[in-house]
Amino acid sequence: MNLASATWTDVGELEADLAVVPVGSTEQHGPHAPLGTDVLTAEAVADAGLERTDRDVLRTPAIPIGVAEEHRQFPGTMWVSPDTFRSYVREAVQSLSHHGVERVVLVNGHGGNVDALREVGGRLTRDGDAYTVPFTWFNAVGDHSADMGHGGPLETALLRHIEPDLVRDDRLEEARDGAADGWGEWTSYVNLAYDSAQFSENGVVGDPAEGDEARGEALLELAAESLARLLDAVAERDVSRPES
Repeated sequence: MNLASATWTDVGELEADLAVVPVGSTEQHGPHAPLGTDVLTAEAVADAGLERTDRDVLRTPAIPIGVAEEHRQFPGTMWVSPDTFRSYVREAVQSLSHHGVERVVLVNGHGGNVDALREVGGRLTRDGDAYTVPFTWFNAVGDHSADMGHGGPLETALLRHIEPDLVRDDRLEEARDGAADGWGEWTSYVNLAYDSAQFSENGVVGDPAEGDEARGEALLELAAESLARLLDAVAERDVSRPES
């Protein structure tokens, strides 16, 4: 059930104790892909995963701004501090818990959110608010995950499948020419760069031209199947807390 289009009486009658919360970011994705890429992809994966389960699950509105200061040099990028982000996500989940939701999966589309979401999930679970697990879609697509960059082949492919009109085809060559091969500048296993502008001319990492619609369809299928399995595991897991 989608909370944004449901009434409170609809939700009350459903009595679901499991929810999915899409989480993304509003940030640059090169000259060819929209600032809302991470929100759009998280929502698409969340919805596709829910289509593959028979369970009653609440689907909340997406959280659209995340930990993205590393893209601050590119106009349109928005971000909040990790502390603010953690507090917002935690309190959003606590509001669900107030209404009887005991288990939550955070469906994430932004790499900069990963560490904070893991911390939030641990805190909510340990404090007894709700058993909360983060799921990042591009880590759940098999061998494709090795090609994850930024505005690169995976995100471009998924966008081509879910929102093809938002990919600027006439800027793909520009995106590819100004892209970096990998994330950061590494020496002695240390990334010397903190911001994407330090190693990528236009914010892109990877070749977006390698992301076609067929690959996007395959990515959505893989991510959705992974999410559906996770929903089953979260719903069925014994979350009684061990003795301290």
